[in-house]
Amino acid sequence: QVIMPPIGLLMGGLDFSKLEWVLKPENPATTVVEKVAIQYGAFINTVIQFVIVATVVFLLVKLVNKIRRADAEDPAPEAPAAPTPEEKLLTEIRDLLAAKG
Repeated sequence: QVIMPPIGLLMGGLDFSKLEWVLKPENPATTVVEKVAIQYGAFINTVIQFVIVATVVFLLVKLVNKIRRADAEDPAPEAPAAPTPEEKLLTEIRDLLAAKG
């Protein structure tokens, strides 16, 4: 009801919903017996709608996976930071103690 009217408009007013294969026609003399028909147009509409929705969902999932992969990539390892003055002092103390003992 939502997807097929614009598609029908783009295709020149083509409407699949009216397509049917009549197995037993309606008898106008008796109103009790209605026609028996296979409405393959409704099936075609459903298949087209499914393909459109499945394509959109597929593209959305693909986009989300691409974004997740881009976020999950580890950045290049950074160079180690230079030791702080406190670390330099502690290293000197350690070296002096090692040389003394």
